[in-house]
This record gives sequence, C-alpha cells and structure tokens, in this order.
Amino acid sequence: MWALRGLRGLRGAGGRGPWGRRAAHSVAVLGAPFSRGQSRRGVELGPGAVKAAGLLTRLHRLGCRVHDFGDLSFTSVPDDEIYNNRILNPRSVGRANQELAEAVDRAVSAGHSCVTVGGDHSLAIGSISGHARKCPDLCVLWVDAHADINTPLTTSSGNLHGQPVSFLLRELRDKVPLLPGFSWVKPCLSGPDLVYLGLRDVDPPEHFILKNYDIQYFSMRDIDRLGIQKVMERTLDQLVGKRQRPIHFSFDIDAFDPTLAPATGTPVMGGLSYREGMYISEEIHNTGLLSAVDLVEVNPLLAASDEVKATARLAVDVIASCFGQTREGAHAVYERLPGPGSPDESDSQERARI
Repeated sequence: MWALRGLRGLRGAGGRGPWGRRAAHSVAVLGAPFSRGQSRRGVELGPGAVKAAGLLTRLHRLGCRVHDFGDLSFTSVPDDEIYNNRILNPRSVGRANQELAEAVDRAVSAGHSCVTVGGDHSLAIGSISGHARKCPDLCVLWVDAHADINTPLTTSSGNLHGQPVSFLLRELRDKVPLLPGFSWVKPCLSGPDLVYLGLRDVDPPEHFILKNYDIQYFSMRDIDRLGIQKVMERTLDQLVGKRQRPIHFSFDIDAFDPTLAPATGTPVMGGLSYREGMYISEEIHNTGLLSAVDLVEVNPLLAASDEVKATARLAVDVIASCFGQTREGAHAVYERLPGPGSPDESDSQERARI
C-alpha cells in the first residue's frame, strides 16, 4: 500500500522531490481559451476568469517562479463540417490540441511544471500528448463528474469534450476512427496509467470501457464509502506505488458539487466537497511528482457574477493546493523568531530617550 508518510520523507531537507524537482516550483501558466469541444458559449472565457481571481499572484506568494505564457491564439478552421453525421468541429478540436501539445511540450522541456487553464476538457488530448513527448512514462489522475471516454462511435452528443480519453488510450486504438484533424494524435496511455476520481454521470458505453479494460475509478459513491484519504492512498498506490513517475493532474471544475462550482457547463449534483477537492490536490503536491495540471470547464456566462467569482476562486484554490498551499496556512518561509538579545533600541539609546 502506498505510504504517504514515507513519500513525504523523500522530499527531505534538500527541497527536492523524488525525481529531482525543486521544492520551489518553476510554473508555466498557459491559457487555452477554447470552446469548440462542446456546444455552450463562454468556456473560452475561463482562463481570463481564473487569472482575474488571482491565480498568478497566489502562485507567486507560494514561492513559485511563475512564467505567464499568456493565452494561446488558436488557428481558426473555416467550414468545419460535421463528421459522419455525428462528430462536431473535429478539425477545430484537432488543430487546437495540436497547437496546445506543442506549447505544453515546450513548457515541460524547459523544466517548468505546466498549468493549462481551459477551455473545455477536449484540450486534455493536447495537454497530455504534449506532456508525454517529454515524459513518456507519465500517469494521469482525472478528476471529473464524467469519464470523458466515449469514442466517436459511442458518443450520443457528438461533443469531443466527452471523448478525449478514448484518443489517448492504447487499448482503444482499434475502436477510434481517424477523424479529420487528428492524424497527429498517438495514444500515449495504457489502462494502468489512469485513475478517475469523482465520477457520477457515466454513459453506458463508458461504463463498459471502464469495466472491460480494467481502468481504476472511484465514483462519488466510492468516496462516500471509503473516505477521501483511503481513496487517495489507493489512487497513488496504483499510479506511483511501484515506480515514481511524473503525474498529470487533469481537473474538471464540475467534479465539485454545483453548489460550490455553479459556473460550468455540465453540472451534476452530489459532487466533491471543498475539503475533498483540496485534500486531493494537497496529496498530489505531497508526492513531489506533479509535472502538469489541467484546470478546465469554468464558464463565466453560465452563472451570476458572484457565482462566477466563487467558481474561479475555487479553481485557483485547486491549482494553488497543487503547489504547496495548505489549510494549515500558506506562508512564506519564516526563518527564525526574534529574541530579546537584539532589541530595537540599545540600553544607552533608551536611557538617553528617557
């Protein structure tokens, strides 16, 4: 069983995680304002909302070396016709993800932990593919209300934000047709490299895939039954218990209960509490193995202003907890307490003042 206490010890006084990353993270923040993987306007405004909620400032205060890569400007694809009378915007999604993959590859190759702020969850095709170019042995923790593992042949909506995992999984290679715009995509994950948390709205074909391809998942019922600590122990045992490797943390804001994160496109009741969400992120940080983060599906057009701000602040908390913010207090390093041996005024100055 994964020993969290022992792994924390690996971080040690030297300030490095198990595979050499410094405790003071170098973080590249990459905005991905993209919405063509689904049908609701506004999710392309997510990166702006999350940054406006103080993401960069929060990371700076945690001691991170922050590199703001700005927002990607995705190539427009005119006449992006529906594919096979089913799949919406395939060329736009394929091109955007290819551009994102190149950006993530550059960021990770430069030694940064890469934070991709979306945008819809179809972007995980690009972020994980780009990450895998530098770190081919990576593993993925996917936190979401939905499994997003429909194939283009099983989807009922045609929206590609419900399908990204099927393009990434080697076991589904022969089940996924070649879509226009997707010729560059190469599956980079196997079933044991992936764990889901927070599932509570899974389509029948997705359930079939999870069961028959032996993919580890923890539904909200599992979290209720086992508790979040036990779930995270089992998750980390699956992903990094046998060998330490880079973690890609892909977090859809709809994993939270909609009372906490109302500004999102596909809310589902019965989601993660604030405490559960923060615990997940804190434990990922404690491994010292985090290499890339996706934070997706914040949609500022789907809620009132105060609800949008609350959702965006929640997204900032998730990301900040990945990089060292704790509920014990997120403080700058405090070297020593002042003692009475070095008062502000010398005795002679005090006598003269009196």
